[in-house]
Amino acid sequence: MTTMMTERVARQPSDDDAEPKFEYPGLPTTCDGAEAVVWVESRISQGSGAFPITSSTTMGGGFNAAMMNGIPNLWGDQLVFVEPESEHSAATFCEGFALAGGRVTNFTSGQGLILMKEVLYTISGKRLGMVFNIGSRALTSQGLNVHAGHDDVCGVADCGWGMVFARNAQEAGDLCLISRRAAEASKTPFFNVQDGFLTTHTVESVRLIEPEFMKEFVGKPETKLMNYMDPANPVMSGVVQNQDSYMKGKIAQRWYYEQCEPALRDAFEEFYLKTGRRYDFVMPYRCDDAEYIIVGMGSYMETAQATVDYLREKRGMKVGCLNIVCFRPFPSQAIIDALKDCKAFTVIERMDDPLSTTGNHLTREIKAAFCDGITGQNGIEKISRIPSIFHGAAGLGSRDVRPGDLIAIYDNMVEKGPDFFTVGIKHPLNLIIKEDPDLRPRGGFSMRGHSVGGFGSVTTNKVIATIGGQVFGKDVQAYPKYGSEKKGLPTTYYLTIADSHIYTHSELEHVDLVVLNDTNALFSGDPLTGIVKGGAIFMQSPYTTPAEVWQRIPDHQKKTIRDKQLRIYFIDMVKIARTVASEADLEMRMQGIVLLGGFLKLTPYSKASGMTDAEVYGGVEKALRKYFGKRGDQVVEDNLNCVKQGYNDMQEIPAEIISA
Repeated sequence: MTTMMTERVARQPSDDDAEPKFEYPGLPTTCDGAEAVVWVESRISQGSGAFPITSSTTMGGGFNAAMMNGIPNLWGDQLVFVEPESEHSAATFCEGFALAGGRVTNFTSGQGLILMKEVLYTISGKRLGMVFNIGSRALTSQGLNVHAGHDDVCGVADCGWGMVFARNAQEAGDLCLISRRAAEASKTPFFNVQDGFLTTHTVESVRLIEPEFMKEFVGKPETKLMNYMDPANPVMSGVVQNQDSYMKGKIAQRWYYEQCEPALRDAFEEFYLKTGRRYDFVMPYRCDDAEYIIVGMGSYMETAQATVDYLREKRGMKVGCLNIVCFRPFPSQAIIDALKDCKAFTVIERMDDPLSTTGNHLTREIKAAFCDGITGQNGIEKISRIPSIFHGAAGLGSRDVRPGDLIAIYDNMVEKGPDFFTVGIKHPLNLIIKEDPDLRPRGGFSMRGHSVGGFGSVTTNKVIATIGGQVFGKDVQAYPKYGSEKKGLPTTYYLTIADSHIYTHSELEHVDLVVLNDTNALFSGDPLTGIVKGGAIFMQSPYTTPAEVWQRIPDHQKKTIRDKQLRIYFIDMVKIARTVASEADLEMRMQGIVLLGGFLKLTPYSKASGMTDAEVYGGVEKALRKYFGKRGDQVVEDNLNCVKQGYNDMQEIPAEIISA
């Protein structure tokens, strides 16, 4: 399948090979953003109070699993996990745990975060330096959505908490530890935010933080935290304050907030010195000479980096992007310094607040910062001009944000288009995509699967990513797309494997392999859209001969197959799963894992690795055990047998049948 390894058009950002060696470079693995957070919290915290809510549930579940398995934290403390009756009660539990001197965390999202808002004010007011990990989610408004949006975290931006945003799984884990150190140093609670599903559930290549470094970086809880309930050291907390004292107490809190910026800066710097991974309040990319800059928070800012490189290389445009890592405390001066010399910049946000006529939350804050800059007030250095400011709503409810959308945003600045716009939908405010290039890394391999919830395909995609990263040593990104209904309805899943970091966080339009676990997609949709010339199809079929399979493919799909010179492979995944599964409830779910055998055969990674079949299958078994080990050895063995049958029994439709 080496013909699938096609050259890409974009120059991708590359790591600096001249970087010095660091004491704690991280432990290479593959995991999603939720797992990266659990890796940290289950080792440095003592307890958690959380109520399950999508997309943060897997974080709470991971912490609870560590507790149930009797795994202590780094100082030998047995973990405590409490699931009360609501998110409000979970926040209250965390407040009490911290008041007693414990290091505590929470995992929440969307409406759950808003429900606990009342308690968030008292947590910050009592100076309880804890960390809540957020899978940011669109709030239920005209409809329910369980996917990414920033209106939940912006809805609690006034609660007196610090707030940092991760773009990927690596940053989610790193910022979890960094924010903990800053929170305890400043006695100010922090939110560690990652995009729901887009980061919480996307499997990527990650370097997990070494336990020794975590222990060193944040220290033992008892040495960092105060027990407000210690009878030997009594204090008053949560008292009633009337007209004579409330304002004095409120304004006195400012002293603590003045510690936030230096505490976070210290944490960023110390983290870099020990790991080599650098973070800052804002992270500009190619902004020094940029005339047009996109500003934002979260996962689509990595897609922006790849788009910047493409536009500079292919169009010669002087463009850049500015990733806002820290939303609270708001880094006004750093933002102005990065943007003041450009012609125009655009702020994109995963929310929409129409009654604020000056823009959404981040836009308003940046405009206010420039107002201080033009007047030289509030400690901001005086500037002489303000660039043109555009702003837009993008990616609400995990709506796809593509390189083409970002190119349209840059073009809108150049053309002095509408001040406010949307991308990704059909609407009068929407910018039209005129160009949507393939920005995957050169030499990368991408797969898109069309399946049904409950077939086990999404888990299989994670297993393949794990093997690609941990067995073959590649950089991976695996992302599932499904709605809140999940089981029984159509799902789509995506996988990219490459030699370098994968910057694009968008649905794959350009793919080398299309997998059809659900062949209804051939009749009800267009699953072959974007498949490269010479690519391949791997499909479920109950038929045993190539002629029978070809006969049942719709004519319009046959034309695409011929025009693009695609190869077709088929196998009866359903029959294999039914035959192999030792437990009846696994028959449906195990059909997805058969794909792994096809993947090993169709891609060059196994041969290129120089590994023997036994070594490859040893790595496969290890990955299967990660996801299915809790069901017992027999289930792991059943899945491995499905993989082997997928490898051995897959058939190809000959070219002479396709061309006849």
